[in-house]
Amino acid sequence: MQLTAKASLTNALLISICTPDFKGDEATESLAELARLVTTLGFTVVGTQSQKQSSTKKVNVLGLGKLAEIAHLTGNQGVVENDDESEGQFEEMVDESEIADIPSDNLPFGCADVVVFDCDLSPSQLRNVENQLGVEVFDRTGIIIEIFSRHARTKTAKLQVEIARLKYVAPRLRETSCGDRERQMGKGAGETTLELNRRKVRDQLADLKRELVSVQNEMKGRRTQRSELFCVALVGYTNAGKSSMMRAITGSDVVGENKLFATLDTTVRALHPATQPRILVSDTVGFIKKLPHDLVASFHSTLAEAHDASLLLYVVDASDASFRAQLDVVHEVLAEVGVENSEKLLVLNKSDQLSIEQQQALKEEFPDAMMTSARDPIDVAKLHKYIVGVAENEMIEEEIVIPYTAQGIIGEIRSTMSVTNEDYDYNEIKLTVRSNAIDLARLKKKMLSL
Repeated sequence: MQLTAKASLTNALLISICTPDFKGDEATESLAELARLVTTLGFTVVGTQSQKQSSTKKVNVLGLGKLAEIAHLTGNQGVVENDDESEGQFEEMVDESEIADIPSDNLPFGCADVVVFDCDLSPSQLRNVENQLGVEVFDRTGIIIEIFSRHARTKTAKLQVEIARLKYVAPRLRETSCGDRERQMGKGAGETTLELNRRKVRDQLADLKRELVSVQNEMKGRRTQRSELFCVALVGYTNAGKSSMMRAITGSDVVGENKLFATLDTTVRALHPATQPRILVSDTVGFIKKLPHDLVASFHSTLAEAHDASLLLYVVDASDASFRAQLDVVHEVLAEVGVENSEKLLVLNKSDQLSIEQQQALKEEFPDAMMTSARDPIDVAKLHKYIVGVAENEMIEEEIVIPYTAQGIIGEIRSTMSVTNEDYDYNEIKLTVRSNAIDLARLKKKMLSL
């Protein structure tokens, strides 16, 4: 089940189910975010509809009246059937104030060829609603997984996304019109086409998981090699400007787009202007509300960059009024993968889009945060200075006495440590250096062998 299956599908109608636990501003903001998700896939949002329900567990998800209304917008291609709830019960549950729908009267007949729900639907719910409406129906998780599938670039990200996708697809596999009634001959005799397809998916998952373990071991090895260096991880909500910030403080060509989940693959670059010892910066996958659990689990190894980092920069889009709720999502996901006790700095990004009054209000609300814009060289320099200062606080300062005959060691010190003072005598040089404990211990051991 993939959105790419029908390339001609372009017009999407978005549906929000408001429940006692999910309503008001939260539902409105979530639906707006769903619109951005769908747009990221290249679809055009032609309208939105909402309905208040006691839960999202109804067989047909929506009441009969709302289904009939939506069926008109999809061209009446399906068959709206009665469900186990009375029409009177439906009328009681209709809510006309939760979200400002685009009135159906203003939308043309058959204007939508895709319907997307801002919640998760069970396989049976998807099947039932598709039968009722006669068009492709998707839920929020399906949309997010499709975006991840399209944006994954590295082998690791592709493996992680494909595992999550197959776990999502497996229970939603459906029997074909004729093969379902026929038994397969030979190997797998007695199995329907559906059973064979499900077994094929299970085998694929097993192979992918084994391959991912191998790749993860390689990633762990690379992180171990970098563990001696001070590492900074950029974390935050999707489209908060992490990649732009990464590009600004490292001078790299990391791609940054004004799209949700433009970055899925962890990128590691050295802080620029360069420091001694080097400071590494990693850009991690962005988060989002209702991020599918299987995606969080799959990207656990990628988020290990944040787990191993000495400093976390929580980058938020300060121009987005909902950034506080987005920050809560970041905290929740990082707690889920065990990132809780690292040193943190809240970076209020995109401050150039705020008025002076708004900036002042945020400074008072978040006195320990740093107000920045990745486009402002002064702000970038300020953040660079802060990172270097935190790194230097973790370093140890010692005086190293080196004979002039050990020129190789002097070169190594200059390339890996910060030299704060130099004194020259007749036979030796005294260097005051700042470095991490591991590099200093290695240097002392090498000095003893001279």
